[in-house]
Amino acid sequence: MQVLKTIEELQEIRKNINSSVGFVPTMGALHNGHISLIKKAREENDIVIVSIFVNPTQFLPTEDLAAYPRKDEADKRICQMCKVDYVFMPEISTMYGNEEVLVKAPNKSYILEGKTRPGHFDGVLRVVLKLFNLVQPTNAYFGKKDAQQLSLITQMVKDFFMPINIVPCEIIREDDGLALSSRNVYLDSTQRHDALLISKSLYMAGSLISKGERDVQKVKNKIYEIMQTLEVEYVAIVDREFNELQIIEPKNTIILVVARFGTTRLLDNIWL
Repeated sequence: MQVLKTIEELQEIRKNINSSVGFVPTMGALHNGHISLIKKAREENDIVIVSIFVNPTQFLPTEDLAAYPRKDEADKRICQMCKVDYVFMPEISTMYGNEEVLVKAPNKSYILEGKTRPGHFDGVLRVVLKLFNLVQPTNAYFGKKDAQQLSLITQMVKDFFMPINIVPCEIIREDDGLALSSRNVYLDSTQRHDALLISKSLYMAGSLISKGERDVQKVKNKIYEIMQTLEVEYVAIVDREFNELQIIEPKNTIILVVARFGTTRLLDNIWL
């Protein structure tokens, strides 16, 4: 495994690769969710490239970029274990200049996650576009847990006619159902226990729908009932294009939930 720090190193490596490239972009602090993406990339491609870069442009002024967990040495060991070929770990100054052409996310980036974090997805698309141009992957792997992000990246690739296959990957959970997230480390024992109500509510919603329930409001009411002791930021039931639904559409519905535990936001979802 080679660790690359500069754009020139990555470009030199990339121009000599004539086989399929699987790419997993990350912000580090790798956990089993990331590992599942890397393993899938390893299974499906000749070469695997992982980027580790805490992207400043997707943080709002009120969010603490400096506090984001960084575990560079552990991350490199995980990549080595997963048989990654190249790890790209650039500095901020490498990725961004003083004045740049900006990327503007579409209107649907200002609902749900984007309503709470306006401009966040502009920063996400900006860095992903840069990384895609550098890596030129055959396949790029993203988790379904960040469903809105996945939708926007898929749209960007389509709109810019980029020859990249976006591969959505299933959410990885702890044995008790909690979705894996780098943010879970911020939870104390009580919050960690209470957070299980998120996945419980989603499982219950899925069960209701499997029994024939199609009324969106009734499903939402059940979710809120289960999570009544939590600080719920939103419950949304949308189609794959993130249009709000009134009636459940089997095979075209995503149920999304976000709850706060102190300053920590946890998001989870199920795809029907």
